[in-house]
Amino acid sequence: MGHKDGASLALNELRNESQDIYNRIHSIAEDAAFVDQVYRSYSRLPLIPNMRCGAWYTDPDTASNERTYFKSTDGHTGNWSFNLRRPNIHILPLICAHAGLLLVDSTRAGKRMPDALSKTVPIWCAVINRAVLKTTSNINVDADAWNTKLYTPPGVVSAQEHDQIEQKLDGWADDLAASFYILPKLQYPLRPIWITPSTTVFPKFPDADAERQFYPIICISASKQVLDGMERRITGFAYIQGSGDDHELWSMGLTPAQFWKHKQTLLRANRNELPTLVHALASSLNTHSTSTDLNSNASFHPIPIQHVHGRLSICTTHDISSPLGNESAVVYLTSADDVPPALEDHPRVLYIQTPQGKKGQHHFLHTVLPQVMPFIFLHLQNTRRVCIACETGTDTSIGVAIAALTKFFDDSGEFCGESEYEREGVLSKDDIKTRLHWIITSCPQANPSRTTLKRVNEFLLSPPEFLLPHQKSLSPSAVPNPSPNES
Repeated sequence: MGHKDGASLALNELRNESQDIYNRIHSIAEDAAFVDQVYRSYSRLPLIPNMRCGAWYTDPDTASNERTYFKSTDGHTGNWSFNLRRPNIHILPLICAHAGLLLVDSTRAGKRMPDALSKTVPIWCAVINRAVLKTTSNINVDADAWNTKLYTPPGVVSAQEHDQIEQKLDGWADDLAASFYILPKLQYPLRPIWITPSTTVFPKFPDADAERQFYPIICISASKQVLDGMERRITGFAYIQGSGDDHELWSMGLTPAQFWKHKQTLLRANRNELPTLVHALASSLNTHSTSTDLNSNASFHPIPIQHVHGRLSICTTHDISSPLGNESAVVYLTSADDVPPALEDHPRVLYIQTPQGKKGQHHFLHTVLPQVMPFIFLHLQNTRRVCIACETGTDTSIGVAIAALTKFFDDSGEFCGESEYEREGVLSKDDIKTRLHWIITSCPQANPSRTTLKRVNEFLLSPPEFLLPHQKSLSPSAVPNPSPNES
């Protein structure tokens, strides 16, 4: 065997080891024990996973039901951003109520902590602190004593990068202050603090308000930094740094919720048994997820968009599992071939199969949006509430909701009726962004892709001839009259 062949074989073996589910699950369990240790030192503070990776390391029995959505890409060098599509404003009341927060994430080999914790969260804290001074709802804040500095972890973020980020903070704060989002009144500014497995002494914070100077946002980087991202353990597994990351590559369909529910069983299984066990758990989840029954007694869990008084709501297709009252209608968007029979002929359910990939985006623009708008208009006109469902509840359904909110509701959130068609041609990208902010305020997990947002903009802002004649959205007069059981 030649030198190159031997090196290639060794690399393949390392790659296989790094994606081995036995190694991953035991590594996650080790990191989760560290997270629990930190939590016990600050048990008065809520523990929140940063999605998606953080959910693997936080026990649902101790973690808050809230989630955060700080993306590492918003902290990548040269790409720093306070992203109004991921403002994480929803956790501010929780921070105020508990005087701080524990935030969990991890990273793979090569870093002590993820960019989400070392830069995205510090940017967020500094921008929030500066925006507080710019909003009239917080005029009682003592501006001289209010700390608006940027704090980044020493040894992780260079002084040059720190300065470059700091120059952009006021612009981001202006954008936030001018947006639809409403900041709660903060008694103290936010300040990031970092804890990793190499931290020797956990910092202490005053319990009394009189001694407090800031709300600590304690960023827990769960994974130990190890050479080459892998370290042998005498207990028989290879520790993989940041094992919860990119779970599509190794999890075999296992979810964080299943991991925690069956944690001891999974950890007791030997290396040969584990794949079979995981496959069985994943299969049971898929069977449950696809069993949609409109006649079941399961609860229906749409998330209402509060700014329009819940007239529109968002959910996943899995959530639609209860009888629809006469006051509700559903837009059901799925890539699945096997749709529950009860949905197909329901008079108040519009089912559209949505292909994935590039074909799906063309289909979304030229088929989904033109077909869905008249259906939503009809049922809003008949004073029904409309729930928009897709498989994730975070992308396609959000795109449809943005289009409907822009076309059918005015800036105050009131239904426009037929006058909405008079607004065509005067819409702007700012109108569309504001509608997205309405959604995110009620549904923080909303995360439409850039491509979905681009298609929505094209649909709403392009001239009528942009859509093929047979695919144009119907005008109110072209919407068919409801049958007796629909009105």
